[in-house]
Amino acid sequence: MAGSIQITLPDGSVRTYPSGTTGEQVAESIGKRLAKAAVAVRIDDEIRGLREPLTRDCRLAVITRESEDGLEVLRHSAAHVLADAVKRMRPKAKLWKGPALKDPRYGFYYDIDLGDRPLAQEDLPELERLMGEIIAADVPFVRRELPRQEAIDLMTRHGEDYKLATIRKIPPDEPISFFQSGDFVDLCRGPHVASTGQIGQGYAVLSLAGAYFESDASRQMLTRIYGHAFADKKAMDEHRHNLEEAGKRDHRRLGKDLDLFSTLEDLGAGLVLWHPKGGFVRHKIEEFWRNEHLRGGYDIVYTPHIAKSDLWRTSGHLDFYRESMYSPIDIDGQEYRLKPMNCPFHIQIYKSKRRSYRDLPFRWAELGTVYRYESAGTMHGLLRVRGFTQDDAHLFLRPDQLEDEIERCLHFVIDMLRAFGFDEYDVMLSTRPPKSVGTDAMWDAATKALERAIQRVGLKYGIDQGGGAFYGPKIDVKIKDTLGRFWQCSTIQADFNLPERFDLNYIDQAGGRTRPVMVHRALLGSLERFFGVLVEHHGGAFPVWLAPVQATILSVGERHVEAARRVAKELCDAGLRVTCDDSPEKIGHKVRLHLFEEKTPFACVLGDKELESGGLAVRHRSEGDLGTLRVEAFRALLDQRVRERR
Repeated sequence: MAGSIQITLPDGSVRTYPSGTTGEQVAESIGKRLAKAAVAVRIDDEIRGLREPLTRDCRLAVITRESEDGLEVLRHSAAHVLADAVKRMRPKAKLWKGPALKDPRYGFYYDIDLGDRPLAQEDLPELERLMGEIIAADVPFVRRELPRQEAIDLMTRHGEDYKLATIRKIPPDEPISFFQSGDFVDLCRGPHVASTGQIGQGYAVLSLAGAYFESDASRQMLTRIYGHAFADKKAMDEHRHNLEEAGKRDHRRLGKDLDLFSTLEDLGAGLVLWHPKGGFVRHKIEEFWRNEHLRGGYDIVYTPHIAKSDLWRTSGHLDFYRESMYSPIDIDGQEYRLKPMNCPFHIQIYKSKRRSYRDLPFRWAELGTVYRYESAGTMHGLLRVRGFTQDDAHLFLRPDQLEDEIERCLHFVIDMLRAFGFDEYDVMLSTRPPKSVGTDAMWDAATKALERAIQRVGLKYGIDQGGGAFYGPKIDVKIKDTLGRFWQCSTIQADFNLPERFDLNYIDQAGGRTRPVMVHRALLGSLERFFGVLVEHHGGAFPVWLAPVQATILSVGERHVEAARRVAKELCDAGLRVTCDDSPEKIGHKVRLHLFEEKTPFACVLGDKELESGGLAVRHRSEGDLGTLRVEAFRALLDQRVRERR
């Protein structure tokens, strides 16, 4: 039929529509419920606006507001409305960019030069109210493309200097598109929802921060305004609640309140000082880590903190990672570097002697401290630092051993994370990127081995097409915390590159030389980052086996002090971590202090009744009153909680 196009739908059916039909009209033809939920369409592999005309045969899928892609469109549209609201409050403001984000805290931001009229946190409710007016007006988003000079003229008239800088970077063969809603126009690729009203009521303006133009500290400091948008108001309200809870659980605040750690600022930003209590928790983590590795067939190795630059040149780090490495150090006329990775050292151990196929696999693990340069604006408590200890292991395998070893690693990951209270995961298999090393056959075999291992373990997983490292495919495991946030910790990566660069081999069954497969594997990631996540997950209330103080014996009055001290010593002598509070404070104050401020798992009151019965009135910080237990029974309870790692 002349002037018609063929649309292939996700179910495989093909429908005929007049040329110029919009995605919105296609959605309406499928069903009213779908059309109401639609915010965009996917045309072949490109996301487009609902009201853009379709002029060729294509595959089409309707994107709804609850989907991941739909939320991204929704949030990008909300960023546009935020910029419109800012321009109403500060007409002379100059806009730069406003992308949607995958950050669990924020859905989008907009970087804006506010000149001599900055915004403060107390201005954000008014900004949010103005956004509500724009959304309620339900004006359409209209996309148009302009020739380069017309685009420059338009932004010049509007005084948008940062947009002009962006236009100059757009390649000559790419279209320059704008979106207009009412009187507001913005340089933008899109797509956006069909009209401002489609954003709905699930939006918020959250906070302010600073951001340099083009991330260059020598350029203008702009104001970054963060916001969020969800499919509905209920989801937004839940997110606000989670943000409040996250504030209470912030590891930086709890690290100070509980005296766990601090960071060097004036004398070394991004470097961590572990205080006695935090140091003890770290010790228990490391102790458990080492014991589990030894039990799992690993050997523990230790490597230096520096090496000649030649090592990092051979490994490729000087080519691919130089900007994250610290400047060289001159030692006896030789150039040395602080290590950003442990793997080249483990390779040197492998190369220290001749290896046979009978020796493999080697499983070498190290808690190795590494140093990476992070810009000042990216550091965040323990989650992003410049010096950290990596939970690291490297496996050297025959190709036929790869699948079984990956399965072993996955079981190890799950067992390790469960011990710390993490039971929900997001698993992704990342495949070959456009720029990579190794043959198609090597990549295909390794990717299939990783995928089969995931399936054998029984984990649900997604595919990140092209998301692998340049040297091989990988499996990433993100853990879900109490507030529903996901954190990247565990990774398992196959590597074809380093065995080639360092000319690794083993003597095979035929007496020839064969290249081993190398696997990089981390269970916890960095100890600093994992500790920060652990603090926030538990709100600082560590389980008994990790708690620096497991119980405190509280004397009611002066006549109970001697007995309280004796019980505390008896429990300490049994290997438990117990303190005694024999201060003259009232017992109610002491209970609140130890259970809820210091987050000690147990507080045990010793008064006249307990002195007479030889027991302790035991209270748990979350389970409440556990009644009176004899000292032996309480010790058994603590021992049980430690064994169960509850």
